[in-house]
Amino acid sequence: MKKIALVGCTGSIGTQTADIVRRYPDRFSLCALAARRRSPALARLAEEFHPKQVYAADDGPMSEEFFSECDLAFIAASGFSGLSYTLKAIEAGKPVALANKESLVAGGQLVTEAAARRNAEIIPVDSEHSAIFQALGMKRTGAFSRIILTASGGPFRTFSAEQLARVTAADALRHPTWKMGKKVTVDSATLLNKGYEVIEAKWLYGVDFSRIKAVVHPESIVHSVVCFEDGAALAQLGYPDMRVPIQLALTYPERLPCERELDFESLGSLHFERLPAERFPCYGLALEAGRAGKTAPAVLNGAAEIAVEAFLGGRISFPQIADTIKDALSRIPMSEVRAYGDVAEADRRAREEAKRYVNGL
Repeated sequence: MKKIALVGCTGSIGTQTADIVRRYPDRFSLCALAARRRSPALARLAEEFHPKQVYAADDGPMSEEFFSECDLAFIAASGFSGLSYTLKAIEAGKPVALANKESLVAGGQLVTEAAARRNAEIIPVDSEHSAIFQALGMKRTGAFSRIILTASGGPFRTFSAEQLARVTAADALRHPTWKMGKKVTVDSATLLNKGYEVIEAKWLYGVDFSRIKAVVHPESIVHSVVCFEDGAALAQLGYPDMRVPIQLALTYPERLPCERELDFESLGSLHFERLPAERFPCYGLALEAGRAGKTAPAVLNGAAEIAVEAFLGGRISFPQIADTIKDALSRIPMSEVRAYGDVAEADRRAREEAKRYVNGL
């Protein structure tokens, strides 16, 4: 019986994780549950699974005991707060199933250094990074030459700049292939999400940015590709559904039956296109911040969280998401990352600057 500490249990990834635990009650149990706030959803999960630890962020700091009894820490929390939980799990010496992008975007150096120091394994859950992990034989190292990340292109991949200026939050939330939370759905529409995944790939697979490329794949069937020196390329295919990568993270290194298998005869044609970075500046801003390193990615992420919140609230336009991020990156000096406090301070300053910019529009 594998005991799981599930952080972000009431969100999209968390609820799907709970579904898999229900499907295999003889293999998994939820020994600890954490959510952003006390809610009926958290109460229902606690009543069903009887965890020894139940935590809500609005209760105060997480206890050091939260991860003490688990065999796997599953970090499904969204946003910057996920970084602190990832670091706590690693410091507890636990393997981490990582579904929180911000942990590696904002704190990649801290996470990878802590994991090496504590010999804690990181199992990627994002569909793209799970695909790379699988193509490398469920490892995060290998003699590959480059990584190709695929992007659906979101709902606006064929839109002109003039059309993008008029889209609404409701438009952005109508993703053509994936069903996700609001923040990541908007990030997919701006292609910021793909920029985040490039940064994640750097830290997860120890690869330079020059060896990572993103292409548009509208059908969302090929989740990523790993290329090798001899010209061979290994791709992982699956429906746009998070249940496979979530379940793999739980069962690793085993595989168990899942609900959906590819019907190749019904797939039709698969297409790949150049990623239109010139119309989606958030992607380029993410790459610039990733290459700059230091606290730049933390500023990128902090400003983006405020910008997306403002867009969803109807306070700024779709193109102004990128404008808000660009302003923060240009105004906040970057510093070295030596401890969590350095990243947290960069995040705080980015949010303040982004709020100032949004309020001035």
